[in-house]
Amino acid sequence: MDEAAIPMWIEDTVLHIGAEATAISGSWMGRKAVLKKREPRAYRHPSLDRKLTRQRLAAEARILSRLQSIDFPSPSLLDVDTDGGWMLLSKIDGVPLYEALQNGDAGPQEIRKFGELIRKLHESDIAHGDLTTHNVLIDNQGNLTLIDFGLARIAPEIEQLGLDLQVLNECLTASHYNFESAVETMVEGYLSADSGKSSAVSHLSAKEVVERFNAIRGRVRYHA
Repeated sequence: MDEAAIPMWIEDTVLHIGAEATAISGSWMGRKAVLKKREPRAYRHPSLDRKLTRQRLAAEARILSRLQSIDFPSPSLLDVDTDGGWMLLSKIDGVPLYEALQNGDAGPQEIRKFGELIRKLHESDIAHGDLTTHNVLIDNQGNLTLIDFGLARIAPEIEQLGLDLQVLNECLTASHYNFESAVETMVEGYLSADSGKSSAVSHLSAKEVVERFNAIRGRVRYHA
């Protein structure tokens, strides 16, 4: 896909090349932005690949629009072309929490805040699908912003909510093991952020999700 075909887009720097998409910083209509474009997968039939790309971009756009409507800290959707396989998002100031934790610029307080943010996401009836410290940014004021909703789901089942916590559990224990009780701190934040209000779809309390997470964690340990 030729970036020049996107009106008013000026490319700057490649931020990340992932398995499914490439993220590029730049400007759009004079505003700092990020271009996220899904790359064709050579192992898939072209027509199937185009169909999956359209579906996934459309789903991600719906999720971002929903989060934007409730002022959830996430990128704003600026433009999207499901046929072209790209979307434009507002650029968020900050660095990945992973980097801040590794450098000693963040610690247990930020891990707890991450747990609180996840609960807010779940109460909005959205599962992220790839919750790691790479996919949350922290700015100079300590504010957290969740990014990369390419694997997210609307109206998830409890298993998917529990899996969100399990993915982060694996990230914390593998990459941030120097922070004692990091997983417990995250869970404490998650539980503390329970509003007590049932979400529109899942009707699941924070305690129920944590119980499912513990069950998933137990299964993983058993099979390991």
